[in-house]
Amino acid sequence: MTEPVLLVEHPSDALAIVTLNRPDRRNALSVELLEALCQTFAALADEPTRRAVILRGAGPVFCAGLDLAEADDVDAVRKSAGRTAALFMLLMTSPLVTVAAVQGGAYAGGGGLMAACDFAVTTEDARFAFPEVRRGLLPALISVVLRNRLRDSDLRELFLLAEPVDARRAQAIGLVNRVVPRDRLLEEAQALVATVLLGGPVAVQSTKALLRPSQGADVKRDLGWALAAHEGARTGDEAREGIAAFREHRPPSWQAH
Repeated sequence: MTEPVLLVEHPSDALAIVTLNRPDRRNALSVELLEALCQTFAALADEPTRRAVILRGAGPVFCAGLDLAEADDVDAVRKSAGRTAALFMLLMTSPLVTVAAVQGGAYAGGGGLMAACDFAVTTEDARFAFPEVRRGLLPALISVVLRNRLRDSDLRELFLLAEPVDARRAQAIGLVNRVVPRDRLLEEAQALVATVLLGGPVAVQSTKALLRPSQGADVKRDLGWALAAHEGARTGDEAREGIAAFREHRPPSWQAH
């Protein structure tokens, strides 16, 4: 029997725990998983008593980013990009309080998924990287999520140097909120939710709307522009060479322009 790519638990009427369930692929974001995430977050937001969601990953790593196994399928590439933009839109405008519980690491689109949540709690051994430029890709959709959360200098370091940073560095620049031992990860995420739930439901939702960097129409516009840039890069020559080099464990051979 095939395991579902997404698991949903309901420990209370107010809280849902959503688990990425592709541990054998380091929870890479396949089209199937992205569609399941979009459907689940949309449904949870419509539940009248639901107030918070904890998002976590099965296995040793939270999320390795988009599933490059689908990179040769033009239709899958198009769907993946569109579903990623839709998921980021859902999270950035959701009335629910969202907490990412991150173990091991979050990379590329997985880091964007984490950052689209309201809070991120991570383990002490976690690492974070946005290696898109080294694959001939653009961190376009992720930039919409992160550019209002991080300083410009830190964002340039993450995106242009494309080097991993550890949990403490991630906390120092504001990429994550809390760093805890691995055995306390879910406990700390649940503690954050419990604290949020002390506030009035309408007051918390309204405060989230106040803190949103732009209105829903502006987020949709920005994600639309980013989606076009993402798709253009992902079908280009540099992406083909960058992804091939990554798969073959060799340095890419970039062509001068």
